[in-house]
Amino acid sequence: MSVHPEILRVTDAIAKRSRGHRMRYLDRVARAREAGPRRGRLACGNLAHGFAACAPADKRALADDVVPNLAIVTAYNDMLSAHQPFERFPDLIRRAAHAAGGVAQVAGGVPAMCDGVTQGQAGMELSLFSRDVIAMAAGIALSHNMFDAAVFLGVCDKIVPGLLIGALAFGHLPAVFVPAGPMTSGLPNDEKARVRQLYAEGKVGRAELLEAESRSYHGPGTCTFYGTANSNQMLMEIMGLHLPGASFVNPNTPLRDALTEAAARRALAITALGNEYTPVGEVIDERAIVNGIVGLHATGGSTNHTLHLVAIARAAGIEVTWDDFEALSEQVPLLARVYPNGRADVNHFHAAGGMGFLIGELLGAGLLHEDVRTVWGTGLSGYVQEPRLAEDGSLAWVDAARRSRDADVLRPAGAPFQPTGGLKLLTGNLGRSVIKISAVKPERHVVEAPARIFHSQDDFLAAFKAGALDGDLVAVVRFQGPKANGMPELHKLTPSLGVLQDRGHAVALVTDGRMSGASGKVPAAIHLTPEAADGGPIALLREGDVIRLDAAAGRLEALVPAVEWESRTPATEDLSGNGFGTGRELFTLFRAAAGPAEAGAGVIAFGGAA
Repeated sequence: MSVHPEILRVTDAIAKRSRGHRMRYLDRVARAREAGPRRGRLACGNLAHGFAACAPADKRALADDVVPNLAIVTAYNDMLSAHQPFERFPDLIRRAAHAAGGVAQVAGGVPAMCDGVTQGQAGMELSLFSRDVIAMAAGIALSHNMFDAAVFLGVCDKIVPGLLIGALAFGHLPAVFVPAGPMTSGLPNDEKARVRQLYAEGKVGRAELLEAESRSYHGPGTCTFYGTANSNQMLMEIMGLHLPGASFVNPNTPLRDALTEAAARRALAITALGNEYTPVGEVIDERAIVNGIVGLHATGGSTNHTLHLVAIARAAGIEVTWDDFEALSEQVPLLARVYPNGRADVNHFHAAGGMGFLIGELLGAGLLHEDVRTVWGTGLSGYVQEPRLAEDGSLAWVDAARRSRDADVLRPAGAPFQPTGGLKLLTGNLGRSVIKISAVKPERHVVEAPARIFHSQDDFLAAFKAGALDGDLVAVVRFQGPKANGMPELHKLTPSLGVLQDRGHAVALVTDGRMSGASGKVPAAIHLTPEAADGGPIALLREGDVIRLDAAAGRLEALVPAVEWESRTPATEDLSGNGFGTGRELFTLFRAAAGPAEAGAGVIAFGGAA
């Protein structure tokens, strides 16, 4: 099937730009592969430590070095609803490995924090940095050189990107990502948002708000709105690291357990000991990265992936820029309406046809690269399938739906919700930023209003509660970038901004921080770079400056005469209060070393990659 010429152009540009870094990365992968299974290179004392706690049969198998050993890298904890189901997964994986003639060991755990718990709290200032900590922890787990492949258990915001970055550091090993699935549908997301706005206005109390939140987030599994966690699952599938159709099957069901066991078997089947060797460093190439960006646009996915996909690509020696996101956005139609850009949740998306239908439509329109490597052993056309359990309990795959089962949720490429993707790049004299427009009504894509400037979200909320934000405004919340305070999400602002907009005001947000994978109906120019702490143009703004945010034209500008603009000096802020409490003192070096948002806002140097 032919690929759209603009998709090919962007892919070729990325490949050309990345050639030197990618060649060096693949050379490292090849050298590691040529060294062969690592247990054969361990001294006897090393190996004895590595299998000391194993059952006798597993010890014999590992000592002979003739069976594959599968690493389990897990982000399990039982505070995160999305990760609580992983408690059972190691036993399922070990059982499947034994049945397939292999061995599986939990190689290590990685931290997993919940942005839902830390939203608006000091702990959120560790959130983005946790991605790189997770990558490092995954590297430590695999550093024992005991393994022939790995399965990665993770779901939520920074966790999957961190796990994949860690996996790519061991690019010679096959890597299969194993999701836990979304919780069943609870209180509709739009009703939850309505109660949040009522609480922000003081029209309901804390008891009513907690009741609504508890009915929405009510059981094991991923939160059901289409934020970063569920965008992660879409990406892992469309980039060929899940089994087909695995992303959105509910936890603790027979089908989910069967998919987990099948993932373990597949990981063992694609090691260098067999005939289907599939190292993760070759699965993630420029075509897979472009497929991921296309999927993000087609589904209105999380803004956080304008950071994470850049960092993931760099871990594989590939240089991606926001200009690539913008060019692809112009070609990719929006095919899904899932909250916050619609009323449906991910369970409805899955029931409407889910990933199999989506991938089939994008392939048919020439918007994806089919000729990629995947852990399934096929090109991407092998993902136009859905898993099913037969009456005897066996797992099989059937053709995915050829028609959407709900056109209010999922549409064909020929009849999209909008002709372009859900994310856009904004440029101008304030720098470069991104905006999620899929949930913003077209009549709100252009906002021109005076700036109200705040240096924290708490300052904004205090002004809102005091009734000081009456009228059109662009809320500027600065000193929220990675060097200032770790670039927290500012999702706590969403209800109040929504209230102001619903009162009939023209409202927008401009920030060098993040908003959320759940960025909603208020236009928000986020990830603005350079950040204020680096003296970026956002630090030149003064109270009352008129700002024009034009998502249609891709512009973000302060309407200040050039002579005056160039004469200004950047505002400064005492950031010492960001350095202590809730573990923030442990991340002083991270804040100092953090790269800019467009480079992924990370601290890891990827072997000389751009």
